[in-house]
Amino acid sequence: MKKTLLFYFSALLLFFFQNTSAQTYQLTGNPVNTTGWDIVPSAAVSGDFIQLTADQTSQFGAIKLSNPINLKYCDKWKVEFDFRIDGNGTTAYGRGDGLTFWYLSNPPTAFTTGGGLGIPANANGLMVAFDIFNNSTEGQMSKVHLLYGTNNVPAGNPNIEYNVAAGSSFHSPDLQATQPFVGATYKHVEVNGQVDPANPVNWIIQIKIDGVVITNQSFAPSGGAIGMTTGYFGFSSGTGAASARHSIKNAKIFIDKVPILQNTITPFVCNNPSTGNGFVDLTSYATQFVNNPANYIITYYVLGSSTPIATPTNFQYTGNTTITVVIKDPSSTLCDNGDARIILNPSPFEATDASLTECNNNNAGVGIFNLNDAAVTTLAGVTKQYYPTLADLNAGTNQIMNFGAFPAAQGTTIHVKVTTAQGCVDNAIITLNTSPVVVVNDATLRACSEPTNPSVGIFNLINANVTAQAGTTKKYYPSLTDALNGTNEINNPATYTAPNGVIYISVFNAAGCFTIAKVTLIVIPPVYSTVLVDKVICIEDKTTLDAGAGFSGYEWSTGATTQVITDVGVGTYWVKLKTGDCTVKQAVKVYASEQPVITYIDISNTTITVNVNGGTPAYQYSMDNVHWQDSNVFTEISRGLHKIYVRDSYKCEPIEVNITVPNLINVITPNGDGQNDFIDYSALAGKLDLTFNVYDRYGSKLHQGDKTNRYIWDGTANGRKVPTGSYWYSVTWNENNENKTPIKFSGWIMVKNRD
Repeated sequence: MKKTLLFYFSALLLFFFQNTSAQTYQLTGNPVNTTGWDIVPSAAVSGDFIQLTADQTSQFGAIKLSNPINLKYCDKWKVEFDFRIDGNGTTAYGRGDGLTFWYLSNPPTAFTTGGGLGIPANANGLMVAFDIFNNSTEGQMSKVHLLYGTNNVPAGNPNIEYNVAAGSSFHSPDLQATQPFVGATYKHVEVNGQVDPANPVNWIIQIKIDGVVITNQSFAPSGGAIGMTTGYFGFSSGTGAASARHSIKNAKIFIDKVPILQNTITPFVCNNPSTGNGFVDLTSYATQFVNNPANYIITYYVLGSSTPIATPTNFQYTGNTTITVVIKDPSSTLCDNGDARIILNPSPFEATDASLTECNNNNAGVGIFNLNDAAVTTLAGVTKQYYPTLADLNAGTNQIMNFGAFPAAQGTTIHVKVTTAQGCVDNAIITLNTSPVVVVNDATLRACSEPTNPSVGIFNLINANVTAQAGTTKKYYPSLTDALNGTNEINNPATYTAPNGVIYISVFNAAGCFTIAKVTLIVIPPVYSTVLVDKVICIEDKTTLDAGAGFSGYEWSTGATTQVITDVGVGTYWVKLKTGDCTVKQAVKVYASEQPVITYIDISNTTITVNVNGGTPAYQYSMDNVHWQDSNVFTEISRGLHKIYVRDSYKCEPIEVNITVPNLINVITPNGDGQNDFIDYSALAGKLDLTFNVYDRYGSKLHQGDKTNRYIWDGTANGRKVPTGSYWYSVTWNENNENKTPIKFSGWIMVKNRD
């Protein structure tokens, strides 16, 4: 038996422990699943264990894998199982004899009884026995025997207990005191096999019972085990004159090898026509067997040869050749895998004509082709040379060097020379085609102006009808350069804000070819009413607002939908005016007329002059609110109380002011006779800010009437009589109304003083 431990057991794989690289054969379950195993009576399934023999004399039984296992490439393996030996035994001999785990090269037959422990006579392979009957003393014992050789001692009645082949056998001391094999409790056994690095033909075998190491040493094959690579795993038991029930359960045989992706590849290879043979890099196929070839040691052999191929990177072949590939795990954690094969069946090489189709983007006139994309062969590792004509190819002239970006018009043909890794050559023609032109047309889009910025509109570019061709997609750009280069794409085509101008749409077909269409953007200016203007009315009046004709729709802030609205008072209004698809909102105000204000009134003798400010001239004046005049001067006004009315050009409710025209005294004779001795304006004392002043003809103030002198002048100044003469006087006050209208009353007075 040499290193490597498993070859084909995929059909026998019963359980896998979720590890696709592991190969594990088991006898587990309740009842035990024996698929892939052969049962040799008297062995039988009994619930969760296999009973190899009943508690009877002269019995044997066995169970083995149905198919042999190839261990040629395996470095290590492991077997685990539980065994139990119980029963009543016999009166004369007690219990016997024991059970064995084995790996035998020849198909196990002729199983023995008694001391043979069910092992077939002359069996070749590895046998590990658990013996409970001492054939020398005929007493009970617990010994482990191991044989890596042929079960042929003694001749005619082979018994592993007596085989002491040097370097190939092992016999433990009696473990009865510490590890009794007989009892109701199962014993757990682990048998580990590993190639001896110091002597690769040997196996290091370690045996544990319930975790206790029984042996751990190197064993050399002897007899028929020498050179053994294939065998059957199994268990057997036998009774002789004694009896016992021998049982096993939870049997597991672990044989893991390097997993490979596939077993066989058949690459295309050809013979060089000039030499009749070819060369191939076998290592180039390693990735088809394992994902990371650098993690393994990979060796190549010609099938049937045990000598590795010295230069697998340049292997020469002539005819059909099969290469065996052995993949080894450097850590020796997994068994080597020798299942891989490379089948080399040389055949003539033929390049095939092909075609390429590229876009003639925006009707540029040519397509840009990568000639390497032409499928002239499916072979890897070929070299290609491109020429404009067959004559150039044959002469090796005018080779196309820019084959990765070759510009060409529709229908151009290129000749390609294809050379395989083996030196085989063939020519092919590549026809270059351009995709049909994407048909587009320019378009125009209109959008209503934005109320906050009438120079721009919001356009839905998606609505631009630039093509009728089905199956197209579109991209939008602000300039032709951007459209050609695919830069600055408009990402909000459905709500694109822009002034009058243009944008460009690249229209793509299913092949990715495009043509550019121009779209003109027109912002529809707002259309406002020219007749709807602000109005001024009297605050108590109503008016009419007319938005003007020519609009397709009206919507007033009052809820009206007519061109004209009536009975409108002072306030702010708006109307939405629709023209086509656009609507503008126009505001209009109705102002209250500003009332005029009487700034002051000048009374001179019997003449009243009214001064007005504010409102809207021209003003009209009245003293009875019936008869109106344009002049602000009233004459021949009697003394006493009067009303002054003023209105502006809107003729709204007039403003009115109450005034007093004082008595006018033209001459005083302050001589003490009680007649015209003084001027008295005390009657005006109730007016606001009443002021009474007397001036000489030079403008010097001679007297001021106030509360202290009761607004009276008796013709004196500073306690002395003034000379006879004419004097100027003025009386000012504010009327007791809301606007405190200023009044000025002035005139001349003659003073006659007698000396």
